[in-house]
Amino acid sequence: MKSVLVAAFYLLHFCVFVRADDDARRPNKCEVCKFLTVELQEALGRSSRSKEVLEVGEVLQTGKRRRTIEYNTSEIRLTEAVDNICERILEYRVHDERQGSLRYSKGSSQTVTELKNLVRRGVKVDLGLPYELWDEPSAEVADMKKQCEIMLEQYEDVVEVWYFRHQDQKLEDFLCKRHVLGADERECLEEVRKGDAASGDAPKTARLAGEL
Repeated sequence: MKSVLVAAFYLLHFCVFVRADDDARRPNKCEVCKFLTVELQEALGRSSRSKEVLEVGEVLQTGKRRRTIEYNTSEIRLTEAVDNICERILEYRVHDERQGSLRYSKGSSQTVTELKNLVRRGVKVDLGLPYELWDEPSAEVADMKKQCEIMLEQYEDVVEVWYFRHQDQKLEDFLCKRHVLGADERECLEEVRKGDAASGDAPKTARLAGEL
């Protein structure tokens, strides 16, 4: 019975793993910009409540005190937020049960979760790689991380302008719509999962285990 279960499961998902190995889909520019801004805004959000005040400059012989700036508007905060921001892209997994940019999301995909459930029930599942590697980022996600690094370097000045002058605007609008993407390249920015649009939450994006 267990072997029948495994056989049926593989027949259902075989194409997923073949596509993962042989034809990993490259994330497009819209998807890269979308998740770069998601990660950067989240990183900035984690420090937005800080009331810390920083002293900058040198104490002059005249006794003039160094000027102070709020941490929330400091270059230090931006530098800390940007540091390793594209590394966080590697936390995403591909969920093939979803379409477009919604195929990307953090956490195990539905297929990997089902496979793990089979293992916990005692079913022998052989994917040809160690169990501990099932959740490793796919070539597709690794490619998005590389594209993120290139985009961040290319548009570093734009991010700084937004941070110091335009934080009243969404970073996604300022960076992606105004500077990175053409009018015909913005489709992924409108893709949200059900419930996200109503709640106003930032879309958490996904597609399946092209990852293994």
